[in-house]
Amino acid sequence: MIKEFKGTGVAVVTPFHKHGTVDFTSLGKIIEHIITNGVNYIVVLGTTAETATLSEKEKVAVTDFILETVDKRVPIMLGVGGNDTQKLVEQVNNTNFDGISAILSVTPYYNRPQQKGLFYHFKSIEEVSPVPMIIYNVPSRTSVNLTAETTLKLAEEVPGIIGVKEASGNLMQCMEIIRNKPKDFLVISGDDALTLPMIAAGADGVISVVANAFPKEFSEMVHLALSGNMKKARELHYKLLKFINTLFEDGSPSGVKAALEIMELCSNNVRLPLVKVNKQTYASLGNLIKEIKA
Repeated sequence: MIKEFKGTGVAVVTPFHKHGTVDFTSLGKIIEHIITNGVNYIVVLGTTAETATLSEKEKVAVTDFILETVDKRVPIMLGVGGNDTQKLVEQVNNTNFDGISAILSVTPYYNRPQQKGLFYHFKSIEEVSPVPMIIYNVPSRTSVNLTAETTLKLAEEVPGIIGVKEASGNLMQCMEIIRNKPKDFLVISGDDALTLPMIAAGADGVISVVANAFPKEFSEMVHLALSGNMKKARELHYKLLKFINTLFEDGSPSGVKAALEIMELCSNNVRLPLVKVNKQTYASLGNLIKEIKA
């Protein structure tokens, strides 16, 4: 199970029609695009999927569609997050996990819990989950940082928690986790731009946004880095770096959806409170895509 989630995972977008409904045709195109270009696994209902704006019916429909389309070609990780522990426990208990290899659960947002609360939050979810669990630390979105100490305590004391997606942007914190973690505990980058330095420090891969658009190039960079070929990995890293930075200038997934529209994979539609990228960012993404493909 640990090996399944080394390398490149993709937090898949949810394409929408102009009038707001889920565009399953485009979703199918994107799934084929990322699988045929070498990603290792797919994350369903992550932040990039605009999950916060999906109805419960839509979440089920999107998950079922992706499971059917993937057809066991790569493992699937399901996003299960929120800020009400008991509600999440009930959600996990009522979820059909057929075809799901693991769950990804974000630190609770808005409540701003103490570290002790975070520990018992994740422990409570793991206790009812029939599949392994990756915890997700992204303080820029949740306003709470899961410290290295708490992450390591979860890694050591809660067997079903097999890794952390670290998007704190704090390389010192990431390295402290890597240095002290159990042998089989995964450390996964949650920042596309920091993936190469994190792997150089000992991380196991990435859950990526940019790989929606450039799965082949980004997966190859990750593979090269994990194989120790840092020279070639650096070349791809710097080839993609400006594109990655531009992708997030007007927020995510607005940026990657703009890129996917330019690449004719889906329309550039997002749900409020998100809005489309501005014209300057859109034009910059178009130019950078041409450069990368050249």
